[in-house]
Amino acid sequence: MQIKNVSWVGVKTDQYEAMAGFFRDVLGLEAIVERHDFVVFRMPNGDQVEIFGPDGPNPAEQFAHNEVVAGLLVDDIDAAIVELRQGGSELIGERQTTDSGYSWQHFRAPDGKVFELCHDPDR
Repeated sequence: MQIKNVSWVGVKTDQYEAMAGFFRDVLGLEAIVERHDFVVFRMPNGDQVEIFGPDGPNPAEQFAHNEVVAGLLVDDIDAAIVELRQGGSELIGERQTTDSGYSWQHFRAPDGKVFELCHDPDR
């Protein structure tokens, strides 16, 4: 498996307004999705940061063990999932795919922290 970069970071926080304002106003990132206690920011290279407030989405597979989750971009997510299994990693849930073909699979690292593999057909 070859990791291309960190494609996505999810942050669960009790200080949603402060964090959303920081990424928007201080870091200057563009909000591409905004809902109650949830915002997605896109960086110029396409990477994304999602901020999850206390009343926003709370995906258990992401935030049960840590409040910051990174998504690692790969070219072939199916092959990468096989390599995770062969390496003894615990997969969490099923691979998810959007209508646009963006896919992700959560997994547990050896220290118990959760990460995800990502595949973005546009990248």
